[in-house]
Amino acid sequence: MIDNKINKEFVKDYFIKLQTDILNAVEIVDGKNFLVDSWQRPEGGGGTTCILENGNIFERAGIGFSHVIGSQLPKSATDVHPEIVDSKWEAMGVSLVFHPQNPYIPTVHMNVRFFLANKNNKLTWWFGGGMDLTPYYGFTEDAIHFHKTIKTALTPFGTNLYSEFKKKCDKYFFLNHRNEPRGIGGIFFDDFNMKDFNFSFDFTKEVGDTFLKAYLPILQKRRKQKFTNKEKEFQQYRRGRYVEFNLLQDRGTLFGIQSKGRVESILMSMPPSVKWEYDYEPEKGSKEEELYSKFLIAKNWV
Repeated sequence: MIDNKINKEFVKDYFIKLQTDILNAVEIVDGKNFLVDSWQRPEGGGGTTCILENGNIFERAGIGFSHVIGSQLPKSATDVHPEIVDSKWEAMGVSLVFHPQNPYIPTVHMNVRFFLANKNNKLTWWFGGGMDLTPYYGFTEDAIHFHKTIKTALTPFGTNLYSEFKKKCDKYFFLNHRNEPRGIGGIFFDDFNMKDFNFSFDFTKEVGDTFLKAYLPILQKRRKQKFTNKEKEFQQYRRGRYVEFNLLQDRGTLFGIQSKGRVESILMSMPPSVKWEYDYEPEKGSKEEELYSKFLIAKNWV
C-alpha cells in the first residue's frame, strides 16, 4: 500500500518494548539471563540480539530486534514487489525461536515485522509476521490451546483472518522436499496493509502481545515431564527438519543473507544440537509415529 500517513517510530518503539517484555518473562521462567548483543550494520541501522544458551528450560532461546536500512533491495524482495526496484528501504521487526531442553516442550517461532520503501517520495509499506509451534511429542490439548488463543486474539479484527492466516501458515511452513509440515502451524501473514496504517499496526501488535499467552502455558505444563535418551535423540532428529527449512526455504533467512545482514543474528534460530539419521522410520504404534500420524497433518485444531 502507498500511504504517507504512517509513524515508523511508533512501530520501532513497540518492537523494542515487545522484545524486552518477552525477554523478561523468559528469564523469570528459565532462571538464567540472556546475553544481550547490540550491533550496527555498515549500510545503515542495527539491532540487538538476545541469546540464552544452556538454560534450565531452554537449550537455546533467541530474541532479536533489528532495524536495517538500505538503498538496494535484494532479489528475494523485488521478485514479489517489482514496483519497488531501486527503492530506498527500511525493515524492522522482532523475531524469536526457542529450542527447549525437554523434548516434551515444543519449539516455538514468532515474528512481527514492518517494511517501508521510498521511491520518488512515495512510501510503500506493509506488516508481516506470525507464530507457529513445532512439537516433538504431540498433545492435542496443547495444539488446541495454541490455536484457540491466537484465534481469540485475531477475531475482533475480522472473523476470517485466523482461518486465512492459518492456511497461509500451513502452506508456508511445509517442507516441500520432505512433503511434510514442519509442525502444527499457527498463523502467517505478509504484505499486510488492511484498511489503514493504524488498523494494520494494531493487528500486528495483537499478534506480538498474544505470543506469551499462547506458549507459556504449554511450557509450564510440560517442563517437568521426564524424558529418556531415546526421546532426546528423536528431538534432535526432528530438529534437522528445522535446519532444512531455514536454509532451503525460509524467506526471512534468504532476505537477511541477500541484504548482507548480520549472519550470527540471522542464524540464531538454528538449534544448538541436531542429528540426521539415514532413512529413519518410527516404530509402529510408538509416540514417535503418533507425531506423524496425528499431528504433522493438515488439521483444524479449533
